[in-house]
Amino acid sequence: MSHPSTRADVARYSPLYFLTALGAGGLTVSFFMWLLFWTPHPGRPVPVFEDLLKAFSSGGPMMKMMIGLAWAGIAFFALTMVRYLIWNGRLLAAWSQTEQGAALRAGNNETQLLAAPLAAAMAINVGFIVGLVFVPGLWSIVEYLFPVAMIAFMLVGYWALALMGEFWGRIFIAGGFDCAKNNSFAQMLPAFAIAMVGVGLAAPAAMSQTAWIAGLSYVLSSFFIVSAIALAMIKLVLGIRALMENGANPESAPTFWIVVPILTVLGIAFMRQDHGLHAHFGGHTDKAANFSFLTTLLALQLATLLFGWVVLRRTRYFARFVFGAECSPGSYALVCPGVALSVMLHFFINKGLVAVGLIAKFGAAYWALSAIPVLLQLATILLVFRLNAQHFSGKPTPQASVPAE
Repeated sequence: MSHPSTRADVARYSPLYFLTALGAGGLTVSFFMWLLFWTPHPGRPVPVFEDLLKAFSSGGPMMKMMIGLAWAGIAFFALTMVRYLIWNGRLLAAWSQTEQGAALRAGNNETQLLAAPLAAAMAINVGFIVGLVFVPGLWSIVEYLFPVAMIAFMLVGYWALALMGEFWGRIFIAGGFDCAKNNSFAQMLPAFAIAMVGVGLAAPAAMSQTAWIAGLSYVLSSFFIVSAIALAMIKLVLGIRALMENGANPESAPTFWIVVPILTVLGIAFMRQDHGLHAHFGGHTDKAANFSFLTTLLALQLATLLFGWVVLRRTRYFARFVFGAECSPGSYALVCPGVALSVMLHFFINKGLVAVGLIAKFGAAYWALSAIPVLLQLATILLVFRLNAQHFSGKPTPQASVPAE
């Protein structure tokens, strides 16, 4: 992969390029799913370095290969995420002082700035994963790290809410929101950012052994989870209203799949909260309820994918913006649904089908079904490489435009 700075500069920059870092972070998480569900980690909700080292040393060739590939995937995409975060941060600071930056902050597209805290929240999640799988002895001090992580997520949450406050304050006081150009689901990006903060804040509820940490995690995460749901529902209705009147904006077509990652993030957040309630506060959700919950979320995701595919196909999005000559930073929004569906399928198989006894863990049916999220993960990786070559190869291609909202 060539370095992004060979193509992009301040004049052609868009805040949506933070989705490059978000996608890399999501692929890091997708490799962690292998370790979470395919390696033993007795006494812990997640595998740590010692568990993986033991499994690698005592396991057969397939176990060694799986852990080795997961380690390599996590390391590669975590480093890629950091590179893109640094690159985006440097260009965003300069771009904000330009006329393009001022124009974006005066229109519908101001919500694209939420891509930055969205990527930052993902980076904290990825940092925790990297620590778990590569740092010996981390679990022995994890109770001290949970409050630090919650503070970090709260700071990112404040950043996201401040950006939203600027947008809503301007719209509610001065007006000027162009409903005709809201003919996509691009305005749901803030809900995605808030949900990502919520799922990060919910992690201590699932993993901490300290009641007050788990309780605080539950309360803080609930604010962001509920806010994300409310915001997503409002923006969904407004987007469909504009769509039915004005038709879809072809360049923003990938946003029709944004519901998929939002549902995955919220689903994981609710499962983390539920585990905290069970471990510390006497709450009990049975396996059948979890199966039903995951099945509902997966059904909603599949319905969303079918709905979005109609728009993507009719606008010839892949032919134009992925495999064609046209170039749009919004194309990176296609990475999120692939990662999110892969992760959701892992949870559905392991916490749903296996948990209720429909299939046996590590049986033939289990591996046949598990091949689906792995193949989807591979397809998403190939998509990332394709987009990187298109946007950052240094070849003369059309100016990257900014999707309208």
